[in-house]
Amino acid sequence: MATAYLSLGSNLGHREANIASALKMLGQEAWILKVSSLYETEPVGYKDQPWFLNCVCSVETDLSPQALLKFVKAIERKLGRREDIRFGPRLIDIDILFYNSLILDSPDLIIPHPRLVERAFVLLPLREIAPELVHPLLRATIEQLWQKAENLEGIRFYSEFSSQ
Repeated sequence: MATAYLSLGSNLGHREANIASALKMLGQEAWILKVSSLYETEPVGYKDQPWFLNCVCSVETDLSPQALLKFVKAIERKLGRREDIRFGPRLIDIDILFYNSLILDSPDLIIPHPRLVERAFVLLPLREIAPELVHPLLRATIEQLWQKAENLEGIRFYSEFSSQ
């Protein structure tokens, strides 16, 4: 079994329900260990869109990294995700942040996620559930990365996660 960390975000429709549905579907192929609180975050890149709800979860899975990517992309499609504007509005977005301590750089999947240290909406919920997790490339814990991070505005606590 591998332990993976995933980020989930939504800024269209009923954002909480979108995330809850994605987590429920994730549970079909992975054991969900922890889910962070929900955080409301300002859009990155394309600003003319609603704010996002984001969270991070840890899972145990027998799926390979490529199979996990295929599975989360299938969840996104089932929940109505459309590929339109890069960093644009979406019903659901699921990214693989870490997969054990694997370092992978393939055309369709990079692990650890290459922009996670630049994004408060990933670092803050990840810090909540795994502050001692070590980034295998940077050799620093999530807590250490959070303490050194810059430009962390545009994020606010929204609520504890509730699957209901």
